[in-house]
Amino acid sequence: MPAIVLLGAQWGDEGKGKVTDLLGERVDYVVRYSGGNNAGHTVITPDGQKYALHLMPSGALSPSAMIVIGNGVVVDPKVLLAEIDGLAERGVDVSRLRISGDAHLIMPHHRALDRVVERYLGSSRIGTTGRGIGPAYGDKVARMGIRLQDLLDPGILHKKLELALREKNQILFKVYNRKAIDVEATVEEYLAYAERLRPYIAETRVMLWDALDRGETVLLEGAQATMLDMDHGTYPFVTSSNPTAGGACVGAGIPPTAITKVIAVSKAYTTRVGSGPFPTELFDDNGQHLRKVGHEYGTTTGRERRCGWFDAVVARYACRLNGVTDLVVTKLDVLTGLPKVPICVGYDINGKRYDDMPMTQTDFHHATPVYEELDGWWEDITKARTEDELPENARRYIARIEELCGTRVSVVGVGPGREENVHRHPLLP
Repeated sequence: MPAIVLLGAQWGDEGKGKVTDLLGERVDYVVRYSGGNNAGHTVITPDGQKYALHLMPSGALSPSAMIVIGNGVVVDPKVLLAEIDGLAERGVDVSRLRISGDAHLIMPHHRALDRVVERYLGSSRIGTTGRGIGPAYGDKVARMGIRLQDLLDPGILHKKLELALREKNQILFKVYNRKAIDVEATVEEYLAYAERLRPYIAETRVMLWDALDRGETVLLEGAQATMLDMDHGTYPFVTSSNPTAGGACVGAGIPPTAITKVIAVSKAYTTRVGSGPFPTELFDDNGQHLRKVGHEYGTTTGRERRCGWFDAVVARYACRLNGVTDLVVTKLDVLTGLPKVPICVGYDINGKRYDDMPMTQTDFHHATPVYEELDGWWEDITKARTEDELPENARRYIARIEELCGTRVSVVGVGPGREENVHRHPLLP
């Protein structure tokens, strides 16, 4: 079977990990293609075990799928090894992991610069996680990056790091009054990581091409989400990679002609972490309700997520941009008990109605939501497994989302557990 892309349709945290886990037993490869340990997927297994994954693809919890970290990911080896060890201690088989030798490394100077620059920006900060992701991608684009394959050649590692730190130490010391980073100590630290990571480093492109040639199923798992895409998101309040469907081809080395299904995940409402525009954000009791009932705190940072009503303009944009074939709507249960459930169907910007995303950042910052109110429901929906078991108003809400997005809603999440879903259409044959 050809490749499948799974991505987020909002600003992240939509529940992609749950969907990956849902599909994990029916695919042969799960590939992470973008981002770094600034992402987080929370997966709850049928026996109630909770796993917070950051670099490892969510398919790690599948009993048989090969798990791959693609060339488009930036890797902090210390974090990855801690995650590998943590999973192994809980009985998860991590021997199936393979990492592209072309994936770029997050180095100590990347983390240092990320933190100090954010503090320096003050109220104008982007809201990064401070884990060095942006600076690592910056060096990659500037052709100063250090890749996983460089860990296998101590001479190249030393040469590349020495060259990079000529500039970075000057910035850290002379601009930000921070301690310079020692080349020798860093090389020694990273060569220790190399010994442990060596068995996992592979030419993953050929591995995936061969799998597709054999007719095996490859699931490409995105981190973050559409509205955080470097090119197509709410720039500059975005991540430093391309978590959209096009980024899957670049970040994993998969040809676009191999992709025949794109699954997008969206919450039944909207959240985002960090700074940036958010037209439907709520600052009232409804916002507190969504945060409290939905447990809206970042998997990676623990930060409170900003919460708002479902934004159909954003969701439709994501569906069209990514060529979405199936939409998964999660956390419908969080809306239970609300007398009215508004959906943003457009924006009012300086008296003009917009049904699609406005072109400029300025207009988006000034967008006022145009809401359509639907009646809520009071019934407990967490035990529903078929559409007929959902209350009529819940069915109407999903049908309206489907209509506004122009994409079929195939699965509806009614609780955090792996089995707590209503299946309207099969995601896989």
